[in-house]
Amino acid sequence: MTETRPLAGKLALVTGASRGIGAATAEALAAAGAHVILVARSATALEEIEERIHAAGGNATIAPFDLTEGESIGKLGAAVAERWGQLDALVLNAAILGTLTPVQDIDPKEYSRVLTLNVLANQALIAAFDPLLRKAERADVVAVTSSVGANPHAFWGAYGSSKAALDNLLATYADETGHTGRIRVHIVDPGATRTRMRALAFPGEEPENLKPPETVATAILERLTHDAPTGERIRVEA
Repeated sequence: MTETRPLAGKLALVTGASRGIGAATAEALAAAGAHVILVARSATALEEIEERIHAAGGNATIAPFDLTEGESIGKLGAAVAERWGQLDALVLNAAILGTLTPVQDIDPKEYSRVLTLNVLANQALIAAFDPLLRKAERADVVAVTSSVGANPHAFWGAYGSSKAALDNLLATYADETGHTGRIRVHIVDPGATRTRMRALAFPGEEPENLKPPETVATAILERLTHDAPTGERIRVEA
């Protein structure tokens, strides 16, 4: 480990790594020395991020698949266990917005998809990688949440409730693992950030007025490389 590469020799896995906050975080962790496993549905998009990481002198491996397919998560966990034996950082970033609509008008099928990716897949990832996290000298789990998870807002019921469930799930995991002193959980609210999801939710905003995903990635890297309490929920400001 060095000051410029504090994550040298570490293994990190980032979901939703093909764009936005996920891609920026993957690149930041790789620049800090970690070997990063990139997870998202699009192999082509992941290959572009992988190429950027390699061009910058980092290391990455792509794992393209749909996180809503539960069996794939277990298979990925087994593959990582066989190849590396442990995991030092798990970044739970992948999510879908769904339609912004009154609670009574939420489409059940779409709501099921939102809950599956935003909550159930993250629990499955924790279940698959918890044994590998426990094998690390110190491991970190980062969950990217939203302000509407803690502060309900009209028309955001589906997405907001999924993030509220995610917050509770990760806070519980932090409470369950805190006694070990080896696994830290970080719940990160990125705030208003220049992402595709933000553009879908607020089409009238000027993107240049929002902070870039790299700002959030830097905040996540800071959590992983410095002393920070487990279970804390933070908001990233501009």
